[in-house]
Amino acid sequence: MGIVVLTMKASVIEMFLVLLVTGIHSNKEMTKKIKRPKFTVPQINCDVIAGKIIHPEFIVKCPAGCQDPKYHVYGTNVYASYSSVCAAAVHSGVLDNSGGKVLVQKVAGQSGYRGSYSNGVQSLSLPRWRESFVVSEGKPQKGVAYPSALTYSSAKSPAAKADETTKAYQKPSVPGTTAQPVTLMQVPGTTSAEGTHTTLPKPSPSAGSATSSPRPQPMGHRSRELGETDMWKPGSALLDAGFIPNEETSTQPLDPVSQGDPNCKVDLVFLMDGSASIGRRRFRIQKQFLADIAQALDIGPAGPLVGVVQYGDNPATQFNLKTHMNSRDLKAAIEKITQRGGLSNVGRAISFVTKNFFSKANGNRGGAPNVAVVLVDGWPTDKVEEASRLARESGINIFFITMEGAVENEKPYVMEPNFASKAVCRTNGFYSLSVPSWFNLHKSVQPLVKRVCDTDRLACSKTCFNSADVGFVIDGSSSVGTGNFRTVLQFVANLSREFEISDTDTRIGAVQYTYEQRLEFGFDTYSTKPDILNAIKRVGYWSGGTSTGAAINYALEQLFKESKPNKRKLMILITDGRSYDDIRIPAMAAHHKGVITYAVGIAWAAQDELDVIATHPAKDHAFFVDEFDNLYKLVPEVIQNICTEFNSRPRN
Repeated sequence: MGIVVLTMKASVIEMFLVLLVTGIHSNKEMTKKIKRPKFTVPQINCDVIAGKIIHPEFIVKCPAGCQDPKYHVYGTNVYASYSSVCAAAVHSGVLDNSGGKVLVQKVAGQSGYRGSYSNGVQSLSLPRWRESFVVSEGKPQKGVAYPSALTYSSAKSPAAKADETTKAYQKPSVPGTTAQPVTLMQVPGTTSAEGTHTTLPKPSPSAGSATSSPRPQPMGHRSRELGETDMWKPGSALLDAGFIPNEETSTQPLDPVSQGDPNCKVDLVFLMDGSASIGRRRFRIQKQFLADIAQALDIGPAGPLVGVVQYGDNPATQFNLKTHMNSRDLKAAIEKITQRGGLSNVGRAISFVTKNFFSKANGNRGGAPNVAVVLVDGWPTDKVEEASRLARESGINIFFITMEGAVENEKPYVMEPNFASKAVCRTNGFYSLSVPSWFNLHKSVQPLVKRVCDTDRLACSKTCFNSADVGFVIDGSSSVGTGNFRTVLQFVANLSREFEISDTDTRIGAVQYTYEQRLEFGFDTYSTKPDILNAIKRVGYWSGGTSTGAAINYALEQLFKESKPNKRKLMILITDGRSYDDIRIPAMAAHHKGVITYAVGIAWAAQDELDVIATHPAKDHAFFVDEFDNLYKLVPEVIQNICTEFNSRPRN
C-alpha cells in the first residue's frame, strides 16, 4: 500500500513540473509576440517654429535646405521659441544643410538673445522672449518617451463646440517623475477663435527634488469645474522662468520685436534747435515732429537707427544710435528732452557731429549711410558752409529743414545768406526743405522719411576716399634701379593706405612698364587693404626702356576697361625720365574717357610731359620731386588734391 502512494505522489509532481514548464514556455511565446510600438520620428518643415509645438521635449526630423535666410533664428546656443527649429539646429552645428534628426528641449525665456553668424546661418538679436529652447543631437534619452505625432498650438474656429475648448496631452515621462497631463483651456472672456491658453497642473510631491522637471510648476490652480471663476496668477518665480501672466500666456507666439526696415538701413542723427529764440511751444512742436518721424520709421538693428543732438550755444548728445532699438523707446526718449536755450550755433553743432557722433562706440555701423538732419528756426548765429563741407567730405549726408526763414527786412541780420544751399550735398531741393510756419512742420514727415530712406540718392555717402578706381602706372625702367624702385612701391603703398578699400568702395590696380607693359593686378583682384599692400610689396622690378605713351594706352585697355560705371577713374602715373614715345595722343585719350590723371615725376622726368599727361589744370594734377627719397612728402599733397577735385564737382 505504501508503494502505491509513493508512485501516485511522483506522478502528481511530474505532471505539475510539466505544466509549469509549459506555462513558462507559453509566456515566453506571448512576450515574443507582444512588441513595443516602434518610435517614429515626426518630420517637420524648415519654417516650423518651436513655439508652435506645445511639447516641452521632442525629437523631429528636419528636411534639407533649412540654411536659407528666409527661415529666421533668434539667439545663439539658447534660441527664442519664435525661431525656426531646423534653422536653429543648423546655426548651432547639430545639423548641416542636408537635414537630419534633432532633439529639442524647451527652457525658460531669456531677457535678451544675442545674434551671431554660424554655420552659414545669421541669427538675429532679440531683446526678450517668453520661452526658449536648446537643440542637441537627435538621439532619444534613456527613460524618456517622445511623441511620434506632434501637437501644435492653434486657434479654434468660432464654430468649435463648447466641449472642444480643452485638450490634454501627456507630458513625456522623465526618470524619477510621474508624467501629468497639461490642459489647454480657453481663457474666460474670449471667444474660442482668439486662441488657446495653457493652464499647468499642480506639481507632484517630488517637484522640488533634483529629478523633477526643469520647468517650475505653479503651486496650484483653481478648477473651473468646481465653479470658481478666479484664474490662477503666476508668482514671481514663474515670471523669472519665462511665464507671462494673464493674456500673455497664450501659446500663440507673440510678434517679435521688430528688427527694423531693411530697405531703410541708415544711421541718422537729428540736430534739433534748442536755442532760446524758438520758445517752449515751438520746441514742443519740434519734439512732436521727431516723435512722428520715429513712428514713421521702423527703427531696429536691421533698419534705421536714430540719435539726437540738441544745439544752442554748444551742442550736446541727447542719445546716440545704439541707445534705442525700437520706435516705441525712441518716442519715449524724445518726449523727455528738455530745451537747452542759448544761441543757434548750427555750424558748431555740425562740426561736433562730424568729429564725435558717427563713431563705432556710438553705434555707427559702417555699412549704413550716415545722415544728419538739421532743424533750424529762422537762421544760424554762426557760419555753416565750412563745417558742412568737412561733414560731407566725411561721408555725412546733410539735410536742412528751415522753419520761418528770414523775411526781407530781417535778411541784413543773417550772417550767411543762402546757408542751406551752401551746406547741403546737392542744391536740387532734395536735401533741403523750407517750412513757412512751425504749424506746417508735420507735413514734412513723409517727404523727409522718403528721402532719408532713398539710399541710392544719398550722394554724400560717396567721398574722395571710397568712390574711385585708382590705377597706378609705374615706371620700371633701368634708370630707376632696384633700390629706388622699392621706394616707389612704398610711395604707392602710402597713397593706397589713405583710401577705404573694398569691392564696393575704392579699388586699386597697378601696371608696370618699360618698353613693354604688364598688369601687376587688376581692380577686382584684391578687395581688402592688407591684400592690396601685400600685392604692392610683391611687385618685382622689371628694368628696361621708358615707353610712357604705350603704358597709358595699355592701362586704358587692360586696367580701366574693368572700372565700374559709378566709380571715379583715377590714374596715378609715376616716372623718372622722358618718354621714348609720344605721350600726347594717349594722354588725350585718357582725358576723353573720363580718367583723371595725376603725373608724378622724379629726378630726370620732363616737366612739359608731366603737364601734358596730367588732367587740366596741370598745377593741381602734376607733381615733381628731385630725389626718390622725397617722394613721401608728396603723399598728403596728392591726397588733398584728389579730395579737392572730388568736392569741386558741380553739386546741382
